Amino acid sequence: MTTALIVEDEPLLAEQLRGKLASLWPELDIVGMVGEGREALRLAREAAPDIAFLDIRLPGMSGLEVAAALPARTRIVFVTAFDEFAVEAFRAAAVDYLLKPVSDERLRATIARLRRAESQNREELLALLKRAGVGAAPDHLQWLRAGLGDTTVLVPVDEVVYFRAESKYTSAVTRDREHLLRRAISELAAQLDPGQFWRIHRGIIVRVDQIASASRDLRGRYTLTLRDRREKLRSSQAYGHLFKHM
Repeated sequence: MTTALIVEDEPLLAEQLRGKLASLWPELDIVGMVGEGREALRLAREAAPDIAFLDIRLPGMSGLEVAAALPARTRIVFVTAFDEFAVEAFRAAAVDYLLKPVSDERLRATIARLRRAESQNREELLALLKRAGVGAAPDHLQWLRAGLGDTTVLVPVDEVVYFRAESKYTSAVTRDREHLLRRAISELAAQLDPGQFWRIHRGIIVRVDQIASASRDLRGRYTLTLRDRREKLRSSQAYGHLFKHM
């Protein structure tokens, strides 16, 4: 049985789409309806849907970011109220692009296309997105790939409390665990949002909103107390200017 996930942050619209799909494609199994990008990825990892119906404008991650992080086997259909995202480019691919409100006739055409397509060339999709200017990478790093035994996991950057250099690698420390990244901390520093992350030491980058307090010593170094971790972090003197206005 073909399975699908609906990602739409307006419950009424999500339910309307579910109802239309139930009527026009009764064999399709809807494995879930969610309204937020990270929750969509979590459910996708659990349910492995064949198809994802994605709104483009979502809280947190955009639908485009969700599409890029979904497994390659998942076919993508974008559903949006906006027509500026290269509609014709998507119609030329083995996926589709639906404008709200979705008509039964348009949805029938999408269903026919999905039924014909046994697989989707994701490289072609990403190339179309990039060429249209809507699939470009965000200005700052949003997700991290971390190793967990033989498995690679995706860690949202905004869950990281601080980064700590570990020789050629970097530890990303979240509220309840550490993830090993096969990247140098200097490389991460160049990709993180400087408004959200401060480098306070050659080997430490901290998320600004995780700093509960900063105590200065006689040498101009600061000891930081964190909101979600018990350990304290110490800045080097060279980065003391960051805390002068706190």
